[in-house]
Amino acid sequence: MTFPLPARPAEALAHPLDHRLASGIDAVLASALQEQRLVGAVVRVHQHGQPRYGRAIGWADRETRRPMALDTVFRLASASKPIVSAAALVLWAQGRLALDDAVTRWLPAFQPRLPDGTAPTLTLRQVLSHTAGLGYRFFEPDGNGPHAQAGVSDGMDASGIDLAENLRRIARVPLLYPPGKGWAYSLATDVLGAVVERVTGQTLPDAVRALVTEPLRMVDSGFFCDAPGRMATAYVNGTAGPHRLQEAEVAAPFDGTVGIAFSPGRIFDRQAYPSGGAGMAGTAGDLLRLLEALRTGADGWLPEAVLAEMGRDQTQGAELAAGPGLGFGLGFSVLRDPAAAASPESRGTWRWGGAYGHSWFVDRPRALTVVALTNTLYEGMHGRFVNDLRDAVYQGLRA
Repeated sequence: MTFPLPARPAEALAHPLDHRLASGIDAVLASALQEQRLVGAVVRVHQHGQPRYGRAIGWADRETRRPMALDTVFRLASASKPIVSAAALVLWAQGRLALDDAVTRWLPAFQPRLPDGTAPTLTLRQVLSHTAGLGYRFFEPDGNGPHAQAGVSDGMDASGIDLAENLRRIARVPLLYPPGKGWAYSLATDVLGAVVERVTGQTLPDAVRALVTEPLRMVDSGFFCDAPGRMATAYVNGTAGPHRLQEAEVAAPFDGTVGIAFSPGRIFDRQAYPSGGAGMAGTAGDLLRLLEALRTGADGWLPEAVLAEMGRDQTQGAELAAGPGLGFGLGFSVLRDPAAAASPESRGTWRWGGAYGHSWFVDRPRALTVVALTNTLYEGMHGRFVNDLRDAVYQGLRA
């Protein structure tokens, strides 16, 4: 995907329509920057299809003093997942695949096994909902885990392999549990991307463009960027404040895990395989377009029956490691119990994020969509900022 440089810098502030809402969000952003938990961020809030708040704040690149702009491009990491999941759901709506198809219908060679050697059937529904038994390398406790031994890429490193090779490696790793009998966040969306390729007969970037980004006019979203001047520089939280993320630097999102080997340069490499789970870049405005289209159906782009299934908890009430009160739909978490999650969000709210420092949520009962892309991991994904922003939004809406 090509991202042309703008003729002039974007305005840092899209004048908010609701100053009561803006004052609370502004305070959260100011605190996060002053306390050096974030370097920069773009936050967009829409309700009932109308903009309620939009602001770019801080630095897109601190060292060169390049300010954040509303059209700054970010490495999306797992914010790629709803985009690629939406591509599969468009194919479902078109009758070109079915949710309960076996993955082997489309990828005959992809047959991971349980520890006892049996090869169960994995379905597309299980892949979309992370109930297939697959895992992630970065969740393993050290560098000697089965994903590491198989040489699996998590989609954010400079692996030098193609998608087909990574799938061969994933298939050599024993499944964590029988498909449909558990939940674990995983490389399943990379597998889904390969299915989308097979169904469409296109590369994943071309298929996603035809099915999602072009219909929704997500003009700055893709698997490759050739405009580094628009890309947000990535930073990592540390005791002395955020430092610039280095090529091949390992940063653990959770205690007790080996962590992610990041390649910030990957998004500029045309040869990097298209990771459906982590490989895209885009703007906050583009992600908001997608989420609003998923909230509303975008005038028939996706029918309501598909959206309802996407937002239905597919985990059969299982307790998830993602957090209390959460289930998981087809591409993102679903809030099952607001009280257990200590959240002001409505039951059924969709939410997820991205390792480069992102969070977003869609509260369909309130017709509310919030996108927060930051360039600071991991504060922008699961730090204090995430809940502070959520609470400021709901407090502002109640004011």
